[in-house]
Amino acid sequence: MENLKQSIKDLADRYSVNLKDKIEARTEEMKADDNSHYLIYRVLGITTEQGKLIDEYQNTGRFLYKYAGSFLEEAATLCLNFKYPEGIKTRIENTLGQRPKTFEIDFLNENDAIEVKWRDATTDGDHITKEHIRVQVIKAHNYKPIRIMFYYPQREQAIKIQQTLKTLYVGVQGEYYGGEEAWEYLKNYTGIDLKNILLEIANRRTPEDGSK
Repeated sequence: MENLKQSIKDLADRYSVNLKDKIEARTEEMKADDNSHYLIYRVLGITTEQGKLIDEYQNTGRFLYKYAGSFLEEAATLCLNFKYPEGIKTRIENTLGQRPKTFEIDFLNENDAIEVKWRDATTDGDHITKEHIRVQVIKAHNYKPIRIMFYYPQREQAIKIQQTLKTLYVGVQGEYYGGEEAWEYLKNYTGIDLKNILLEIANRRTPEDGSK
């Protein structure tokens, strides 16, 4: 278990350094950006300084969201592999259509086809169609589709999409876990309390932050 905790800490260190480097590089690049669009910001009542800060935070946010998602999904997969070393990431043929040709399974353990998501904020209706085909294909391959998503989106339309996806999973005798249920599922499935491990790391790095 200590080896796993160290692996997750090392993973966090690596992502943290890479994120910092990306943000610093982009911030430096932005110094040479054409800021003539600030005129429109000003027309809308946003000062040049406010516009600059907004652009900087927008760029930082894109990197942060991407790295946060990739880190959590990789950390969860480390837990799955620790408990089930024979589990693999794999692709299966789309037997119900031509596009896409294959679907990816994040972690296949015997009949359990687990999809790991940190958050899915899509509001695209086509996403439901694609996911419906995906779970049907997984079922046709005699696997059980299981989705774990650690954080629900914030917007109403995106939440409705997730509610529909949950219905799809249940409809094919699959399983869907979102929010706190996802953390509990991973803990029960692997015996590893990933959330607690991440809290320990977070509290060492930002002890003044009281978030849970």
